[in-house]
Amino acid sequence: MKVDFTRWLPAIAKDSYRKTALSVVGVAALGGLALAPTAAAAPVTSGPHQGAVAAIDLATGKATTGKAATAAHQEEQPVESGLTTGSATGKPPAGKPSRDELIPHGIEGAQSRIPLDDAQLDNARKIVDAAKKTGVGDRGAVIGVATSLQESKLYNLGHLGAYNDHDSQGLFQQRPSSGWGTPEQITDPEYAATAFFSALKNVGGWQDLPLTAAAQTVQVSAFPYAYAQWEEQAADVVQQLW
Repeated sequence: MKVDFTRWLPAIAKDSYRKTALSVVGVAALGGLALAPTAAAAPVTSGPHQGAVAAIDLATGKATTGKAATAAHQEEQPVESGLTTGSATGKPPAGKPSRDELIPHGIEGAQSRIPLDDAQLDNARKIVDAAKKTGVGDRGAVIGVATSLQESKLYNLGHLGAYNDHDSQGLFQQRPSSGWGTPEQITDPEYAATAFFSALKNVGGWQDLPLTAAAQTVQVSAFPYAYAQWEEQAADVVQQLW
């Protein structure tokens, strides 16, 4: 079931038609962000995450404070992903990249997973399509999906008003003031993903870098190791959508 939050939060999430919507499962997924590492440095940051949680809680009547808020977020934080495709062993599905191709340097550290709704999977598909068009391949697609999982949990976030971190917006929390494009451009998933991959291609030897190092070189995050936690789920997503 989908719930339209447009009348409460007209800029919380945008699709390619500039409409706004979040699903119930999306609210739960974003709820877990309060406990996840976030980035807060130019040119791309994930600072709006905690503000997005607060805004959604307020809009849905779930606003709590103090220990109650912490307990609520702990209860909401998902452990397993709704996306179960992909396998660490055995042959990949026909026509799909292998695990070794998707994760050539191995997993770094503990991994996080969240359920993905239709809006998130659609955004992931657009990232994968951009990876194909820009020539970064399936490994580049994994880096892109993992980066967006960290930055926005694969939601195309619009401006969050008072909760926004500077002018960061979109799937990759790119900033117009840092030269990533206009607000309209960076909240277009195809444009945002293409801009990310164009920057990635300028990183010398990015194919040989661990995921978190490649992503960090583009994102310049205050938490450079946060991207590593999404590598496994990103590989599952790319293997499904490739």
